[in-house]
Amino acid sequence: MADFQVSVADPDDGTTYQFDVEGQDANRFIGRELGETVDGGAVGLDGYDLELTGGSDTAGRPMRQDVAGPNLKAVLLTGGTGFNPTRDGERKRVTVRGREVSEDTRQINAKIAGRGDQSVAELLGLEGDDEESEDDE
Repeated sequence: MADFQVSVADPDDGTTYQFDVEGQDANRFIGRELGETVDGGAVGLDGYDLELTGGSDTAGRPMRQDVAGPNLKAVLLTGGTGFNPTRDGERKRVTVRGREVSEDTRQINAKIAGRGDQSVAELLGLEGDDEESEDDE
């Protein structure tokens, strides 16, 4: 059974929300590729659309958009995801994971692509926390 940690970024206010997804909700991500959109109901954001932007596998290897499939592949990189060169012309062979989400994926990065009727704070139950703490004082 697949289980993921999904990091959802909200580009409007710059916050990131972490979700642990297991079971049937995790199956919504299996077979999807980076750049595709997924229903936000899988992480509790009903009415929202999430765009998959990246991720990593159980060993921490990053997913790359330019590598097809879910498998590992050793690619020669000059920069980008998985390698940061320290001098001009530097290249390195790095093992990376393909762009398709599979059982071996551990973390998925996503961003909000389409908004629903309610705010994220309302859906997650975070909105009332600040007001309650002010009333207690």
